Amino acid sequence: MTPDLLAPDPALHDLPPALRAEAAAQLQNHESALASLVADLDDKLHFVQALVLLTNQRLLSRAPDGTWQSWPYRRGLALKLHDHAGVGHLELMDAHARLAVWRFTLTHNLHATRLVDQFQIYQTSFESGAPPVVPEGHRCPSCKAPLAPDEDECPICTKVIHTPPSTWTLLRLWRFAKPYKGQLLAGLVLTLLGTAASLVPPYLAMPLMDEVLIPFQNGQHIDPMLVAGYLAGLFGAALLAWGLSWAKTYILALVSERIGADLRTTTYDHLLRMSLEYFGGKRTGDLMSRIGSESDRICVFLSLHLLDFASDVLMLVMTAVILVSINPMLALVTLVPLPFIVWMIRSVRFRLQTGFEKIDRVWSAVTSVLADTIPGVRVVKAFAQEDRESARFKEANKQNLAVNDKINKIWSVFAPSISLMTELGLLVVWGFGIWLVSQSEITVGVLMAFISYISRFYGRLDSMSRIVSVTEKSASAAKRIFDILDHVSSVPEPTQPVKLARVEGRIDLTDVSFRYGNREVNKGINFTIQPGEMIGLVGHSGSGKSTLVNLICRFYDVSEGSIKVDGVDVRALPVADYRRHIGLVLQEPFLFFGTIAENIAYGKPHATRAEIIAAARAAHAHEFILRLPQGYDSMVGERGQGLSGGERQRISIARALLIDPRILILDEATSSVDSETEKEIQNALENLVKGRTTIAIAHRLSTLHRADRLVVMDRGKIVEVGTHDALMAAEGAYYNLYQAQARNMDVDMDDEKDRRRDDQ
Repeated sequence: MTPDLLAPDPALHDLPPALRAEAAAQLQNHESALASLVADLDDKLHFVQALVLLTNQRLLSRAPDGTWQSWPYRRGLALKLHDHAGVGHLELMDAHARLAVWRFTLTHNLHATRLVDQFQIYQTSFESGAPPVVPEGHRCPSCKAPLAPDEDECPICTKVIHTPPSTWTLLRLWRFAKPYKGQLLAGLVLTLLGTAASLVPPYLAMPLMDEVLIPFQNGQHIDPMLVAGYLAGLFGAALLAWGLSWAKTYILALVSERIGADLRTTTYDHLLRMSLEYFGGKRTGDLMSRIGSESDRICVFLSLHLLDFASDVLMLVMTAVILVSINPMLALVTLVPLPFIVWMIRSVRFRLQTGFEKIDRVWSAVTSVLADTIPGVRVVKAFAQEDRESARFKEANKQNLAVNDKINKIWSVFAPSISLMTELGLLVVWGFGIWLVSQSEITVGVLMAFISYISRFYGRLDSMSRIVSVTEKSASAAKRIFDILDHVSSVPEPTQPVKLARVEGRIDLTDVSFRYGNREVNKGINFTIQPGEMIGLVGHSGSGKSTLVNLICRFYDVSEGSIKVDGVDVRALPVADYRRHIGLVLQEPFLFFGTIAENIAYGKPHATRAEIIAAARAAHAHEFILRLPQGYDSMVGERGQGLSGGERQRISIARALLIDPRILILDEATSSVDSETEKEIQNALENLVKGRTTIAIAHRLSTLHRADRLVVMDRGKIVEVGTHDALMAAEGAYYNLYQAQARNMDVDMDDEKDRRRDDQ
């Protein structure tokens, strides 16, 4: 039997095939799997492949060496989940000891959370003797996997299930077209008149054939003035149709470009107001593709294809009216291929919808590779990974080619089939028309006019069928753009904003907790920072320091509790107004492509040159800026290429100084520079922190000697607060951190002495 037949349980369907087969073999009669977790780290944090499996009878574990253990449900059994420094820990305990521990990377945290939830349900059932109570809707309707209690949809399924775009999505573009409704109405009227003018020549062909050509062929005399009149009518109709077509095309092209520009501007503006949480789950190349190529596709659809579609509809309606007025029986025959064409359009439309959305997703993956690689080209070259990145791009491009080939295969059958239907319809009209002429029901002129109209009718029908492809592409593009516009920021603007006339800088944190998805990062933090006080945040990596700073900056909103500035909850303050009072100096300062002066003045674009120079002097950046070829007008490469790390950091400090913030955030501002550069930056920071409420995160504890108080964090909580001397005397968490760092520094100094001795 295959592993799938051995293990029908949905809890096993995400496991690798080999593990799935082993797990299925462990299941006994009447035993079903509830949840599984791949524990991919050992106690030394090396990658391994272990498995934790929960059933309705027990908890099983497969060790990396392939041995299995099991623990049936019993009283006192408990399963606890926590994470630290990016590593998840799952512990099984009873009343006496810890029975087992499994470690895993946080990519498996969702499965771990589900496993713990299911364990608690069945453990409670065992201890109470009552049947297990699984909340209604606690399993995903698609994959049947158990959901966490607070989940409305399956996070795994939502990553792979994509709703195909609906053509009705295009109607939502009216929001952007509404300001130009006058021009659109003018374009519609011109389209109507232009279509009517293009229908005049076939109508004039009837008398030209019956009153001029056929009598002349039979030896009768023709009136030259009559011929000239008909020819003038044909020329005038053609000239009028050309003029009206030119006017409508020009007007609607201008309107569509403005709609496209408004769409891009609105989308980008909305994107900038999204929280950092939104960008954490998106790829740069995908967002660039949506704002760029997707809006361009919509613009082309509005300026060309929508206009053609409207013209085709008008042509079909007017042509049908004329055909019925000429000969109803012959007009009815023209509709013979129409049901087949409609059936083909309906049958291929859904496949095009899903196909074009796949094309958009795959193309965004191609652009994402470029967006990853080009900015990081220095790292690529440093590790000699050009071939690897080239292979990654080829793979993405190969997937793009495969999806396009699939769509082209569908379209290559559809388009010629429509053309064949229209040709057969024209053949039927010819045959029936010749029979009517032979029966003296119609004249040859009527038949020729009919054939001319029919050719236009079928031509526009063929054109309309081809617009299906363009329409579905545009609907897919519109869906991807409205996915951005419909997303509500997790850091919303207050409905009744409070404005602070002046910020003093007092910060109160009350019961602050924050969860990132299923991961709890900060828990129950209570702390007050006085105006003008300098606070140093210290702790291991992953202890929640940077997250706490992000909450104070309101890059994220707290899950529980509140953060107040001068007694006002930050959620009640307008986001942009609040952040103007915050100066941020990051570990890796980001500089934009532009001049040195423009980068310093980024937070205050209208700053005078004197203000810019004053800020640079205070940041100890003036001297090295003057040594550049064009001084303050020297161009900075993308991301600050051409400047050293210390120079970029001092420009970042000058940028913060210029806006004169009341609250200052220093996030590892000196961790990535050498000792000499660190002294320069420390001198610049002394000017920056004067009179401001300052929160400094530092890897090197020695850099926090100016801090009024030190806050020690561990696992998302504040464990110690005090001055350096007081914390050292307490010999607690800070003391251990300081001693460990001092030992590392001694080792580094000894290594340096040994290297110098060897060099001598």
